[in-house]
Amino acid sequence: MPRGVSRGVVALLLSCTLLLTTAACNDDTKSTSSAATPSASASFEQQKLAKTRFVANAGLAAGATYQWIVKPYRAGTFKKGADGRTFALVKAGLAAAFTYNRLKAALNNAKGDPLLSKAVAPLAAGIESLKELGTKLRKGEVGDADVGAFENVINSVKNAGKSAGAEVVDQVPSTSQLSGGS
Repeated sequence: MPRGVSRGVVALLLSCTLLLTTAACNDDTKSTSSAATPSASASFEQQKLAKTRFVANAGLAAGATYQWIVKPYRAGTFKKGADGRTFALVKAGLAAAFTYNRLKAALNNAKGDPLLSKAVAPLAAGIESLKELGTKLRKGEVGDADVGAFENVINSVKNAGKSAGAEVVDQVPSTSQLSGGS
């Protein structure tokens, strides 16, 4: 479906939902069963958007991890004396903080979809373990285990999304997104 048409359909559905909900609130003589219909479609839309948002946030986290943590580490850019090391470490630290932020957002998004929520729930502890690694990266105290932790968490999130019908594709965020944290 073309993007403009899908936006129009979503706008129409939201407008109808708002109109029906407002009408149901203003008319005390109507039964509550007519208000249940907008809730069902709103719930369906909420679940659909939950998966979409999950995929977007997890994809950005995966892209940032690969582009600014895994790839430079494998290229040896984080080693002492490497050309561009300081800049790469600062960028990796920002990418780590960004990744943590986007993964937390993805976990929150997953709560809107029952299947996705069950698939992602066991990963919360792994995501939380990434919290302090950004500082470690910025200081240049990163090792194989640290980079491996990022890769493992990202791969687990991707696999959980795929098993719930929300396949995650890497999306490399811009440098301004990294520094803005969104």
